[in-house]
Amino acid sequence: MTAYKVRKMGQKWSGRMALALVAGALSAQPALAQDKAPLTAHEQMARDIYRDIIAFRTARGQQQVPAMVSYLVDRFKKAGFSDTDISVTDYDSEGEKTQGLMVTYRARPGSTAKPIVLLGHMDVVDALAKDWVRPPFSLTEEDGYFFGRATMDNKYGITNLTSTFLRLKAEGWQPSRDLVLVFSGDEETGMVSTRAQAEYVAKNIDPAFILNSDAGGVALAEDGTPVAFQVQSAEKTYATYELTVTNPGGHSSRPRADNAIYELAEALRKIAAYKFPVQATDLTRSYFATAGKLTPGELGQAMLRFAADPSDSSAIATLQADPESVGTLGTTCVATMLQAGHAENALPQSATATVNCRIFPGVGAVATEAKLKEIIGNDNVRFKLASDVTESPESKLRDDVKAAVRYSIDKRYPGLTILPYMESGGTDGMHYRTLGYDTVAISGAAMKASDMYAHGLNERLPVASFYGGLDHWYWILKKLAE
Repeated sequence: MTAYKVRKMGQKWSGRMALALVAGALSAQPALAQDKAPLTAHEQMARDIYRDIIAFRTARGQQQVPAMVSYLVDRFKKAGFSDTDISVTDYDSEGEKTQGLMVTYRARPGSTAKPIVLLGHMDVVDALAKDWVRPPFSLTEEDGYFFGRATMDNKYGITNLTSTFLRLKAEGWQPSRDLVLVFSGDEETGMVSTRAQAEYVAKNIDPAFILNSDAGGVALAEDGTPVAFQVQSAEKTYATYELTVTNPGGHSSRPRADNAIYELAEALRKIAAYKFPVQATDLTRSYFATAGKLTPGELGQAMLRFAADPSDSSAIATLQADPESVGTLGTTCVATMLQAGHAENALPQSATATVNCRIFPGVGAVATEAKLKEIIGNDNVRFKLASDVTESPESKLRDDVKAAVRYSIDKRYPGLTILPYMESGGTDGMHYRTLGYDTVAISGAAMKASDMYAHGLNERLPVASFYGGLDHWYWILKKLAE
């Protein structure tokens, strides 16, 4: 199997919960019910699963994904899922063993509706205990938060989908169509398991559509007011380039006019100064049209003006200055890593920079690389594409899926706006979209922008959000497969 490399260096949730919206944006609905005691049986089961799977350090180099898979398989079997309902597949992801897990909730006899596939990923970005305030691979409840690596990205999604399957099984519910959990093992790095699972799903399951737990969700204002339920309906193309300059080098006491580090620095300066052309689609204009109504102040007005006229230079300037909005306007490329020189008393013989691009749908990696080369204007800067590239189209938010989401959200936040958007980062969903399946991400989490710590230090999820979202998938699956 060909390795599929994607080095995801960015903060995925910065695009996912893109509305950095502030107080006063919406209704007087209470933000979240307070954590309550005692817990219901389902809440306790979900909390136990959450605690247990966060303890698995499922990061690159730790080889803990198989242990987590074994734990989940045991949970599913004890709940009544048979060996034929459960599939575990081994993968070699860039020289490291990982696994994928698929669990099928069988439809009642005579059902003919096409299946629904539900996505999540079991792996995490690594975390070093010495850098964290609390141990990253132990679930810590403190000050109204659950702390730990992947409390949000994406072991909350895994916990929520798993506990929902176990809950429905315990009730004896029989769906009108097969429901298939597809959990990948290397979404944060190689995506080998992701791509293989997507190909298997297309050939052997051919679902009606795909639902992803790894994006979307309720955006909260900083006072906890619910602002919108975001539905990830598209993703930008991920491409990483390594830019290298080489040089004969020499002794540091005898500087030469050309220097690999200086040449590379000049190239990076030109990339930093360049802004890719602003682009808009029906999806992004619709997003800004709705988000603008929910966002007070200058930013909200800029969103509305851009939605009405994507050539409005003043609106563009405001949106490009906002880290939460800039990725929705077009392609972005940014330097993320540097490596240069070999000794402090020697002139550098080589200098390499990693430049990560998030490419607007339809532009393509080839055209983006060509533009970077044009910007730099120096043939001494050699380019190497350091990631495989998957370009995926926008997905439609189907009427039946929207109705199911509406049903679930109204039980928590009646009338809350449903807001489709384009992801600036990347998820497993891209591989299903590129195979022709409508794929939308609809996490049950509710978050403020200030609580977004995925991939970073001291990742956390509000305790009230954890419990408040546990019914989310339960109601959606009941509505779609009753």
